[in-house]
Amino acid sequence: MTNWMHHLLILPILLPLAVGAAMIPIDERNRSLKAMLGFASTLALFILSVVLMRIASSSEASSVYQLGNWPAPFGIVLVLDRLSALMLCLTSGLALAAQSYSIARWHTAGHHFHSLFQLLIAGLNGSFLTGDLFNLFVFFEMMLAASYGLLLHGSGPLRVKAGLHYVAINLAASSLFLIGVSLIYGATGTLNMADLSTKLAALSPQDRQMVEVGAGVLGVAFLVKAGMWPLSFWLPTAYSAATPPVAAVFAVLTKVGIYVILRLSLLVFGANAGASAGFGQPVLLAGGLLTIAFGAIGVLASQAMGRLAAYSVLVSSGTLLAAIGLGHPSMIAGALFYLVSSTLTIAAFFLLIELVERGRDAGADVLAVTMEAYGDADEDEEEEEAGAAIPGTMAILGLCFCLCALLLAGLPPLSGFVAKFAILGGLFGLSGAEAAPAISAADWTYVTLLIVSGLAAMIAMNRVGIRTFWTSIENTVPRVVVIEITPVAVLLAACIFLSLQAGPIMGYMQATADSLMNPAGYAEHVLSAPRAGG
Repeated sequence: MTNWMHHLLILPILLPLAVGAAMIPIDERNRSLKAMLGFASTLALFILSVVLMRIASSSEASSVYQLGNWPAPFGIVLVLDRLSALMLCLTSGLALAAQSYSIARWHTAGHHFHSLFQLLIAGLNGSFLTGDLFNLFVFFEMMLAASYGLLLHGSGPLRVKAGLHYVAINLAASSLFLIGVSLIYGATGTLNMADLSTKLAALSPQDRQMVEVGAGVLGVAFLVKAGMWPLSFWLPTAYSAATPPVAAVFAVLTKVGIYVILRLSLLVFGANAGASAGFGQPVLLAGGLLTIAFGAIGVLASQAMGRLAAYSVLVSSGTLLAAIGLGHPSMIAGALFYLVSSTLTIAAFFLLIELVERGRDAGADVLAVTMEAYGDADEDEEEEEAGAAIPGTMAILGLCFCLCALLLAGLPPLSGFVAKFAILGGLFGLSGAEAAPAISAADWTYVTLLIVSGLAAMIAMNRVGIRTFWTSIENTVPRVVVIEITPVAVLLAACIFLSLQAGPIMGYMQATADSLMNPAGYAEHVLSAPRAGG
């Protein structure tokens, strides 16, 4: 990497941070200017993320950026590898779609929307790029502080109530984060993740136990954000109450917890961790399986589409946590593919919900459920005209809804099916990369819940789709502008692209998984990175 390209590593943090800060003094009456600046920043960030992904995929070594030119583990380092580049690209793509959608109307619902949005992106990107736990806490708090304002963006008592609960639970999680980091630093004298991976096996039993206690406390903080049951009680209400563009970008917030857990599980508590190897995997497995079951029940029980999408987030998180907890290296590539596909799908669904429900009567769902349960006494009194045309807007929304249903249920031929097939293929050793592992009862439980959760999503989406598009008791066609439906279509097109290019993309995911399974190589690249000019 040339010298100027080396400095690209800090731009995913610096660019949204600078733009977000510059927009704060601008008067709210100039929202059009703010929208232009925010969109330009996010678009530039997406292009930059694609460039960084190409850089990461072209080199086996991790790219290390030393802030202040201090080497690790003494200074702050940013580390770009295949996994962090993947998360940067996913975040910027979702942010671009959500911000485009917000320009139509939602950015005017409150103050400083675009500034908070840029600060949220800066916190997310910093969390994915940082190489030490303390700065992970800094970026994590930046992300949370911006998310507080974004969740409260708009009006309504339900949104305020859900926002206050969200603030309280995340402040508690942040306190646990600090406690866990303090325990780890007290036992090891370092918070650099690469340095931790080299020191853990050589610690005394007492210090090693202290590290495990700190990691357990730290894990609780990230499992709250990831939405693992029973720590997920806040998530369905908060996500369903958020405005559509905020809920869409929040789909990647749960993946921050998944990312950190995956990173620490394979880097710090991997095969080279001695007696601490595999620490926490039984908890992740049990919690992930219970989260899938809880999310599937919630999906079936949800009458409102917003809560259905929120419980789908829990199913996605549970699927990934259980895949990490099973401890099969061959499943990691499929899990990463599923992470991307499910995040794009849920974000598109959150944006689509408001378009579908726009203009509907608040009591329509209740009335529809009553008619479904008890029938309609007057249903034979008036017959609809046979062959009535479906309005073009409803046809487009219905097509997008069908694609979301196929993706959430994991039905072929879209990326939801490819992702689940890749996970199960890794579990049963169908990839041919290694000998088929012995299948345990936990593996079969995971397979069963993966299939049942897909069935639950299919039933719930069919029920909601029939009620909304086929037997709707309302004849109102929502007014949808191009700038609102385009982000939904782009996100769904990205899922179709994943399906069509599954081979090359799975190759990237497999290379990412292979690099994650080589913690010694990551640690060597970070700790031996030369100083600039030295």
